[in-house]
Amino acid sequence: MKALYTKFISFFNLLQSKIAFYPALFSTVGFGFALFMLYLEEIGISAFVIKQVPQLVINNADTAKTLLSFLTGGIISIMVFSFSMVMVLLNQASSNFSPRVLPGLISNRNHQYVLGLYLATILYNTFTLVGINPQESDKYQLPGFSVLIGIVLTVVCLGAFLYFIHSISQSIQVNNILDSIYQKAKMRLEFLLEKETEQIPDFPKTKNWKTIYSSQTGYFQNIAVPNLVDICKDADIKLKILPIQGLFVLKGVPILQVNESISTELSNKILSNFSFAKGEFVEDNYALAFKQITEIGIKAMSPGINDPGTAISTIDYLTELFALRLRKNDKTIITSDNEALIFVSTTNFKELLYQVMAAYRTYCKQDLSCIQKLFIMFKYLLLQEAHLPDYHHALRAEAKLLYDDAMETITNKTDLRRIEALFQGLPD
Repeated sequence: MKALYTKFISFFNLLQSKIAFYPALFSTVGFGFALFMLYLEEIGISAFVIKQVPQLVINNADTAKTLLSFLTGGIISIMVFSFSMVMVLLNQASSNFSPRVLPGLISNRNHQYVLGLYLATILYNTFTLVGINPQESDKYQLPGFSVLIGIVLTVVCLGAFLYFIHSISQSIQVNNILDSIYQKAKMRLEFLLEKETEQIPDFPKTKNWKTIYSSQTGYFQNIAVPNLVDICKDADIKLKILPIQGLFVLKGVPILQVNESISTELSNKILSNFSFAKGEFVEDNYALAFKQITEIGIKAMSPGINDPGTAISTIDYLTELFALRLRKNDKTIITSDNEALIFVSTTNFKELLYQVMAAYRTYCKQDLSCIQKLFIMFKYLLLQEAHLPDYHHALRAEAKLLYDDAMETITNKTDLRRIEALFQGLPD
């Protein structure tokens, strides 16, 4: 049951990232609400409202049909325009920043809520329109209250459209995109830091352990940790998960090791707790945030864009994320009752820093403003407390590589003296 529940949660999270999820959900609610209002009309809700507030209820069938038709057509127009703006947003984000930021923009729930409200109102007005009988002479049989609700929903849609215009114009701004990625990664890192213990027990050597191979292909997104812990305790086994979270895993490659031989049934049970996806999400893998922010910075330094200011902004956000990463251990070992049960392979700090700096050294080594900002980042990080001394060693090594590349690329003597001073000013 736990495995099924975990899979359901993982599947639901994947659905939420789809742009059509909330619009489809709102559409269902709008259809159901229209049927509910038709039922209320049958029991005389309009007659009651007319007696209480007759000024608010339309009692002419032709007027009601014309009004609802006009409102529905108007909502369809602004909905088409809104969808067009979403496509323009995605196209610009892909061209100017990085295609990797698209999943985060698509999964923007506020935009989905607005589009869903449009669809729900269209369905509501349509089915209310169907319930109007133009041959009916008795004004109390006209669904006047339902028409009033349709007018109110249309006014709400107009307000939502104004909000949508404002939100979509804000979403395309690079600072907001960077801040969104940063906030997601920060939450993920803080969550992992809270779960870490001060004392990490030793994990046995896995050289002669049995290997289990992947039965699926996709990005290794997550694992159901409580389920795997229960399996390890019940079967008295230990596991080592081989791929790093976010890595693309092919079917048939080694995915985990077990300290003893297990049955095929148990192996399949263990594999059922691995979650794969066709995309990557910062909410599940903080290392993806470093990759996305780096790609935005490098794209900004391309000759076609040539925007050092954006590259400098990305370095600021990376500085904050690296400062958080300094506090995290490279090893992730899951324990139960002080016993190490599962070893989870993770991206170590040295490799993460190298991959980021390799890109910046390649594309920014000729730009003095970016080089200065990178040395300021190194100085700040070297002053922060690190979980392991090796982290500071890695920072100094990368600073030396940046210094060497900059000294070979830049020819201006004044600039070279400034770079020399920045490098020599790094803390020991």
